[in-house]
Amino acid sequence: MNERIVILGAGESGVGSAILAKKNGADVFVSDFGVIKDKYKNLLDKHEIAWEEEKHSRELILNAQEIIKSPGIPEKVEIVQQAVEKNIPVISEIEYASRFCNACKICITGSNGKTTTTHLIYHILKNAGLNVSMAGNVGQSWAWQVAENNYDYYVIELSSFQLDGMYNFKAEIAILMNITPDHLDRYNSMQDYVDSKFRITQNQTAKDYFIYCADDEIIQKEIEKKHLAAQKIPFSLKEKFTQGAFIEENNLKINYLNNHFTMSIHNLALKGQHNTYNSMAAGISAQVLKIRKEVIRESLSNFQGVEHRLEFVLKVHGIEFINDSKATNVNSTWYALESVPEDIIWIVGGVDKGNDYSILEDLVRKKVKAIICLGVDNTKVHKSFGRMVSTIIDTQSASEAVKTAYYLAKKGDTVLLSPACASFDLFENYEDRGNKFKQAVREL
Repeated sequence: MNERIVILGAGESGVGSAILAKKNGADVFVSDFGVIKDKYKNLLDKHEIAWEEEKHSRELILNAQEIIKSPGIPEKVEIVQQAVEKNIPVISEIEYASRFCNACKICITGSNGKTTTTHLIYHILKNAGLNVSMAGNVGQSWAWQVAENNYDYYVIELSSFQLDGMYNFKAEIAILMNITPDHLDRYNSMQDYVDSKFRITQNQTAKDYFIYCADDEIIQKEIEKKHLAAQKIPFSLKEKFTQGAFIEENNLKINYLNNHFTMSIHNLALKGQHNTYNSMAAGISAQVLKIRKEVIRESLSNFQGVEHRLEFVLKVHGIEFINDSKATNVNSTWYALESVPEDIIWIVGGVDKGNDYSILEDLVRKKVKAIICLGVDNTKVHKSFGRMVSTIIDTQSASEAVKTAYYLAKKGDTVLLSPACASFDLFENYEDRGNKFKQAVREL
């Protein structure tokens, strides 16, 4: 009898898992508590996979040998708890797909910078002529790619929620960018969130690599507590290493074994302190994979950046508009405010994930002229910044926020969408928020 696999969630991740499970002969059923998009319904029908929407039928789910849960569904959801009580394994798409894939996996996690670093590593590997694809939190579902393609390398962006459902999965190269408070609405404590991020090192052996930010105190403390088997390669803006990446006299240097790489930080395509970290992590990965220095240097200097991450949109009557919709936590927004010159009209707000805005206070005092709130409940933004910014205006749509910002701005100012919050109160996701912002700017 075929193994019964049930997939919870019929988005990109869930549908990809369903296609792979079906291909491998499983009896597959997909259940989504919300409405399934038409494009995914059509795909499930095309592959003759049974599905349901707007409900979770216990009798069709709790007879599974294994459940693949989409990362957006919390562990505390009732149907997931019932599966756990029945000892049905609940895993992630990434865990499942790894059983059918022998490719080299370069995996990136962290509270911030992981998307840019993922794209940057992919850019380098592609320029080097390798048979490579991107997966995880970006692009097409990894399970779907494993089902239909045959790549030698995967660059995989991993969220903490994906890592939580991974047990036997192993990254040949694991990269941890940083750890700052995020998603504390889904974790019982900061330590639980830290433990989740460190799952990227699980199952690694002495043949594998762990690349990490040595300037992050949380990571450093955790490394001291753990016995990590992988070869550890740090990167830092403050220290120098015989093995690792660092800055010396405005040069980015990477030492790995007897291989020494140098390029001027002025030639890096990505500007700002946070982006230097991203370039370091990508550069070390490329060195480990023995990619030629000329290719690394060229790739780090001509990379175009990532949509919705400090993306320049337009200049209208001398006012610059920047789309940083991907900044869904406070730390991402800190980087954005740090890298943009002063005289900022800041668009902020959305679904608060337990945000502590205090780390932004100095930058807001120094750089922000006015705040436009873009969210259903903006109480916390008003409370946090009401005393330091005289103009705070509530809006309910991207169009309204852009028009208000434009009205308040003067020539030479920057309108920065950097929400520090999730987008689900007014938008489908951060891409939808960013696209509507860009559309509104173009309509000015």
